[in-house]
Amino acid sequence: MGIQQALITIDCLRPRELAGFWTKALGVEVAMDLEGGYVVLQPASENATALAFQQVPEERSGKNRVHVDFLTEEREKEVERLVGLGARELSKHDEPGIASWTVLADPEGNEFCVATHQG
Repeated sequence: MGIQQALITIDCLRPRELAGFWTKALGVEVAMDLEGGYVVLQPASENATALAFQQVPEERSGKNRVHVDFLTEEREKEVERLVGLGARELSKHDEPGIASWTVLADPEGNEFCVATHQG
């Protein structure tokens, strides 16, 4: 039997607004909106995991304990596009022979990475 990954849910203050950022970032549509308190995005492909946004009463504090990593062949171009949509660039990292990545924060401060594999 076992379990299967279904969703990654991000706690936030304004699910609809945050979903608006992520629909543009990922090029997807909203699949379900439960009166703005819980919003699920359509996965980008059949094998992709969907993102969901759940309203909570408090702002995020401290570092994320879990974050989402995205892969691209054009990291700098994608980082620039995401910043243009409202993300903030936090840091850049390079692990020679493995990957280079940029840590960003979405409009509510939730951190995520955009990476390019090396080698």
